[in-house]
Amino acid sequence: METKMDTLPDLDRLYDISDDQVREFERNGHTQTLNLLSTDEVSAYRRIISAAADKFNEEKRKIAERDTYGKAFLQIMNLWRVDEAVKKFVLAKRFAHIAARLLGVSNVRLYHDQALFKEPGGGPTPWHQDQNYWPLDTDRTITMWMPLVDIPSAEMGMLTFASGSHHDGSVFDFVISDESEDAFEQYVRKQRFPLARPAALNAGDATWHNGFTIHNAPGNNSDRMREVMTIIYYADGTEISTPKHKFQENDLKTWLGSKTPGSLADSELNPLLL
Repeated sequence: METKMDTLPDLDRLYDISDDQVREFERNGHTQTLNLLSTDEVSAYRRIISAAADKFNEEKRKIAERDTYGKAFLQIMNLWRVDEAVKKFVLAKRFAHIAARLLGVSNVRLYHDQALFKEPGGGPTPWHQDQNYWPLDTDRTITMWMPLVDIPSAEMGMLTFASGSHHDGSVFDFVISDESEDAFEQYVRKQRFPLARPAALNAGDATWHNGFTIHNAPGNNSDRMREVMTIIYYADGTEISTPKHKFQENDLKTWLGSKTPGSLADSELNPLLL
């Protein structure tokens, strides 16, 4: 049954971010917001996001047949472009306001959304930096990671952050892989970054991390799907950088409208949100 747009909760009411949370984000490269969505709000949007993710999921292989990246999660991206109900979630001012506040900017643009559903028995997500994929000439990037179901323990695939690692900027040109896991594991140990992750998160809570914050997640050892929706933002006024490798070349075409390096990252795929 189709969701009627006028029955979905409005998500423009702002959420108060404290100065302490801003400082924590600046210092550690990550923070969390509890009860960002109410029980009714997350329940309503979980239904439409899960349905859209199921509809547009193209991964049909069994877990055992996939590589490390494929075992880590089902990844369904830019649902806001194909589902009007999901669009209402992704473009919500409540989330964008937090992103801007944590980044210390007046406005943000959308990079893209992605549903990250880690199946029961799904593998770990290797250490990586998100921004290695993004041809964006800025350090003002941020990802909201929101569980749509309760995550009662790390064993369901909770994010783990290397606190303070974002201050080093881009460390390696490794995308998510066994290679990135090994290289970043050694780097994190060598630099002695404190490791941090929430003990538990409820549906509608969220974590936020800088694009350069090194992070990973264990596999899902529960019998439930770990349903997470993410939204990536960057500061308005950001310019596009020259792609460094094929993954950034693909991102330039897919998420930035194939605009010219050196121009503003302001294509129709990247709406202004405040």
